[in-house]
Amino acid sequence: MNMLLKKVVVGAALASSLLMGANTARADLLADIKAKGEIVIGTEARFTPFEFMENGKIVGYSTDLLEVIMKDMPGVKVKRMDIPFQGILPGLSAKKFDYIVTSVTATKERNEHYALSVPVADATVAMLVRADSPFAKPEDMSGKTVGCQTGSAQIKAIDLLAEKLGGKDKIKVKEYVAFDEAYADLAAGRLDGVAQSYPNLADVIKRRPGVFKILTPPFGPKVYFTWVGRNDADSASLAAFFDDGLRKLIASGKMAELQQKWFGFTMEIPTELPTPVQ
Repeated sequence: MNMLLKKVVVGAALASSLLMGANTARADLLADIKAKGEIVIGTEARFTPFEFMENGKIVGYSTDLLEVIMKDMPGVKVKRMDIPFQGILPGLSAKKFDYIVTSVTATKERNEHYALSVPVADATVAMLVRADSPFAKPEDMSGKTVGCQTGSAQIKAIDLLAEKLGGKDKIKVKEYVAFDEAYADLAAGRLDGVAQSYPNLADVIKRRPGVFKILTPPFGPKVYFTWVGRNDADSASLAAFFDDGLRKLIASGKMAELQQKWFGFTMEIPTELPTPVQ
């Protein structure tokens, strides 16, 4: 190789290396967000008291958590998109928003495909029934119709309860776009029960005293609600930012304070997500 050609080859290799380095540096979601001055958050704002609309704004437990965490990202505006739950994970994968701040139950499948955060609340499933119903425990739902949200992890919990009772056909599941629709049908007598996380149901009882009751004990495995990021190298820094923020809230007692505010009780929340078994 003559000297001129050698210089050209070396120069091209150096330029390529610098270009690759620049591309690698740019491929960092957290850095991009800080440079842009805006983060886009996907939320399902129909999940009281976690996330819901009030006077045209998204409020609730998750909103309060998010506001505290975002103090560590000064100068960045938060843009929130209200998305039906059925589109929340596909929307994240399609990069319609940067991160999900809504209550997503940690499951084995979701953990394999997404970056699930540190837990934000207990998501163990319980059964809501009318206050005047004869049912005393979840097993009394054998042969009954139970409402649930389409695409939710609670459907799996109902299936497990039905199998315990003798087969999936032991409980008929009626699916809804949002849980509020299921609560309305339950109150009207069109359902026998609604399966939902205990914290959500405790809020329903508080808002509609004398209308409903919760059957105890909760059923299904111990599970948690999480927030969600994309499971790729570009998004790892943003996922770590939110995990660190949530751990700070747990350690400082701020998370427990906000749980008391929104739920009327506190929950024991681990600083690492236990590996989901289902």
